[in-house]
Amino acid sequence: MFVDEVTIEFVAGDGGRGAVAFNKVRLSQGPTGGDGGAGGSVYLEGVADLTVLNTLSSHKIMRAGHGKNGRGQFLDGAAGSNLIVRVPIGSRVTNLATGFGREIESVGERMLVAGGGRGGRGNFKFRSSTNTTPKEFEEGSSGDNATYRIEMRLIADVGLIGLPSAGKSSLLNALTGAKSRVGNYAFTTLEPHLGAYYGVIIADIPGLIEGAHLGKGLGYKFLKHIERTRVLFHLISCESDDPVRDYKVIREELRKYGTKLGGKEEYVFLAKSDAVGHEEVVAKQAALRKTGITAIPVSIIDDASMDSMKKILNEIGVLKGAAEANPIHGYAR
Repeated sequence: MFVDEVTIEFVAGDGGRGAVAFNKVRLSQGPTGGDGGAGGSVYLEGVADLTVLNTLSSHKIMRAGHGKNGRGQFLDGAAGSNLIVRVPIGSRVTNLATGFGREIESVGERMLVAGGGRGGRGNFKFRSSTNTTPKEFEEGSSGDNATYRIEMRLIADVGLIGLPSAGKSSLLNALTGAKSRVGNYAFTTLEPHLGAYYGVIIADIPGLIEGAHLGKGLGYKFLKHIERTRVLFHLISCESDDPVRDYKVIREELRKYGTKLGGKEEYVFLAKSDAVGHEEVVAKQAALRKTGITAIPVSIIDDASMDSMKKILNEIGVLKGAAEANPIHGYAR
């Protein structure tokens, strides 16, 4: 099962207690108590693996290590071990108590979610000219404790959208060698799949249905993932008896879910063009053209038609490379 949202309580480690100790060497019997070690902190770290939230779904509480107590002979306690929790890039992290939210956008990016407690001072730190044999010490402070919701939203260059059985999974497999499940029935894809075409990340978004924005079917669960894609490839099956209707159903769901989706750059493809005759493909292109939609026929067994899509992907790849080289100007056309 694909998990894209978890709620976890993160508990940082407490600081260790400072030590009370004295030198046992004659004529040098001053304080030697070391400080307690700092408690471990909890960090979230971005990774490219979309499935890591599955491993977190069974955890309600995750803890970092406590700092060790100080010892004599000026020996400070060891710091508690930090806890590094891996989350998919694109995750939205929200502190449920404060409402503070932040997104983790890149691989290796870290976010502190619970700071470790400070280690307490040992009696050596309390020495003075008027207190040569201090017995004071400090307890370590408690680590932070906070509950966060981690919500994954895909970051992809291209999102494949369309009704169920529009051919998205087959196309992703053909372009990238991904292993998205394929079948001619509704909801073949039960979770998003990613593939890479020469550095261009393509996401196969599970099929939407009419009313998805209201929670019908599986599509609602994945509408939020489409928000993070830069370009949409809208697939309409050539086997459809009304491609204009199919197109409008998806566009209406995007519009109703949010304005960001409706305004994304979009390419429209008539998928599975090999499944019907050439005349039928031309007729369906004409029907779409009457409503202002230019659709490109494509078939995974027709190299010429695939080349037209690959040319667009290559252009997207060039733009992506330029944006990464010069992030000030962003990624837009």
